[in-house]
Amino acid sequence: MGSRLCYELGLTLYFKSSFDKANRTTASARGVGMDEGLQILQEVKTQLGLPILTDVHESWQCEPVAEVADVLQIPAFLSRQTDLLQAAANTGRIVNVKKGQFMAPWDMNGAIAKIEQVQPNAAHEGHIWLTERGSSFGYGRLVVDMTSLVEMRRFGCPVIFDATHSVQQPSTQAGVTGGNREMVPYLMRAALAVGVDGLFIETHPDPDHAISDAANQVRLADMETLLKQAIEIDKLK
Repeated sequence: MGSRLCYELGLTLYFKSSFDKANRTTASARGVGMDEGLQILQEVKTQLGLPILTDVHESWQCEPVAEVADVLQIPAFLSRQTDLLQAAANTGRIVNVKKGQFMAPWDMNGAIAKIEQVQPNAAHEGHIWLTERGSSFGYGRLVVDMTSLVEMRRFGCPVIFDATHSVQQPSTQAGVTGGNREMVPYLMRAALAVGVDGLFIETHPDPDHAISDAANQVRLADMETLLKQAIEIDKLK
């Protein structure tokens, strides 16, 4: 449904899924592992013709993952890890760096500089994406400073807004991340009004029963309305 919908709306869709969730608060389900996970992602790529985006957590993962993925994503908690950033850059793939919840937007210039040590001019050539996913506000709360989007766009690379992770409520349910999916459309519209180059949105046919990030995922049935709103606001911008 998602690929058909994006095709009909004229949107470019990157399929994102993780083979390992290595940064959970508790020892919860992590995923199927790299070997099986990459096989599944390759099937999605082949059968649906979609570019693939997935996380890497350790430097040694970058090269084999790049054989399948078009974009290597650096998780927010790892956004300052020099070896990981540079290993991802060395593959020649696009590197999407999620801004750490603990980082100021201008600090992301450091991540860009680390990548450009091994891949010069990567930012201006579109080989680095920066993703805003909210900032920690005390315990169990994230807030989004929309001026962060403006600050990061000054670096000259595409800026993505993560509309679903931004409504997370970290570790609010006995070590399990909560969230409020009702706020996703509002934050999305605000980010688009400021100006972004893409949206990161988690979706699921039945979010309440999703294995991961259940509380902040958008219902698949609601995606058409949400994306049509996004297009209209982007046109105005």
